[in-house]
Amino acid sequence: MTVPEPVVTTVAFVVALGVLVFVHELGHFLTAKRVGVKVLRFSIGFGPVLWRRQSGESEYALSAIPLGGYVKMLGEDSDGDEPVPEEERHRAFSAQGPLRRAAIIFAGPATNFVFAFLVYALVFGSAGAPVPSNEPRLGGVSATTPADRAGLRTGDLVVSIDGKPIDTWETLSKTVRGSGGKTLHMIVDREGQRVELNVTPEEHDLASFDGRSAERAFLIGVEPSRDWEDVGPWQGILLAAEQTGGTALAVLQGLGQMITGHVSVKELGGPIAIAQAAGRQARNGVWNYLMMLALLSINLGVLNLMPVPALDGGHLALLSIEGILGRPLKPRALELAQQFGVLLLVSLMVFVFYNDIHRLVQG
Repeated sequence: MTVPEPVVTTVAFVVALGVLVFVHELGHFLTAKRVGVKVLRFSIGFGPVLWRRQSGESEYALSAIPLGGYVKMLGEDSDGDEPVPEEERHRAFSAQGPLRRAAIIFAGPATNFVFAFLVYALVFGSAGAPVPSNEPRLGGVSATTPADRAGLRTGDLVVSIDGKPIDTWETLSKTVRGSGGKTLHMIVDREGQRVELNVTPEEHDLASFDGRSAERAFLIGVEPSRDWEDVGPWQGILLAAEQTGGTALAVLQGLGQMITGHVSVKELGGPIAIAQAAGRQARNGVWNYLMMLALLSINLGVLNLMPVPALDGGHLALLSIEGILGRPLKPRALELAQQFGVLLLVSLMVFVFYNDIHRLVQG
């Protein structure tokens, strides 16, 4: 029985989000426990609690809004809305030194990087390292792109474009990029059947990694299929470390290019885009899905380290200021910083939702 595509996409998205949030918050949780801070609640999701269980001194909960999670520690609120009993004051988050608090905060993003490394090591050691195939077979078709709108599908083998035989991926790429935006008549082999369709490439900015130069190219929104090359477990571990570090650096460079205007902020995607990617990779197989989880985990780790109040990086920045001043920051200053951070994050969420919906409407 074929599972409907919306069901696959929904399940793949919920699983991916749940795993990534759990991994991130687990880092905060375990480190807080390790340094002796009392954890009151470990929650996956926000808002109304759907399920809870008390185990020892901590409550574990699933909440209604799945876009995140949190670890609530004793004495964490700067406004002190919950008084800390005198006998437990030494176990309050606020009573810890700057280094211990920084360790708890940093542990969340750090666990995201560790998780990505372990996933890559598992995939490379078990299935091998994916390398792009040179045959002109589509390994992926991005949603709402010219290829998607034209009806191209993952697995299609491109036979010809405008009557010209296509025998390698390089030939396919050069033909599309050199199209000038002209509609291309494409013949593909789909499970032994010849399918004819027309696709019109769209022009996009392609920024280089130096963050200073960019070029424009015509694209249709496809990626090559991949072959799995056996590398063995030890080489897989080395490749996993290289992949994790390289991906984190690429994410940082991408953010820098958006800040400098070399890459359009319209490329940012939100939950809808993530759900589409999760569904697509789930249909491509378990190894592709796991690699997508690792990629998203690295993105989550890097973004959380940005020096924005309300993110882990913002908390670390405030702790650094506290260390420089040699005294705690005033509660009012912390409150204003948090309010600014929340406003910025809400604005960003609205913007990425707009991008997602705009892509769907265009599609």
